[in-house]
Amino acid sequence: MNRNALGLLEVQGYSIALAAMDKACKAADVKIIAMDCNNPKAGDKAYIPVVVQVKFTGSVSDVKVALEVAREEAEKHIPSEEIVTEHIASYSEELEPLLSVGKVTKKQA
Repeated sequence: MNRNALGLLEVQGYSIALAAMDKACKAADVKIIAMDCNNPKAGDKAYIPVVVQVKFTGSVSDVKVALEVAREEAEKHIPSEEIVTEHIASYSEELEPLLSVGKVTKKQA
């Protein structure tokens, strides 16, 4: 069992995700593991045609603070119903290989 908590933030818009996680990382000791992008339910007809999920870890209290701060920042830009926050207090090590899976990857230098 992992001692870290897992935080998940889903918002419409890459810039919203970045702004929200910038505030979250400044407010709490969390580490971003990965970002993933998907098409929203409305597809190309959506005002913002991308849903971004950010996966991050930290202590339970830090993850909760980060999610709260991230939601507050995202709500400045998009409706509350377009924001999903979730945490897993002590996630299974079986999830580890899945956390880095996504469409957004780090370019190797």
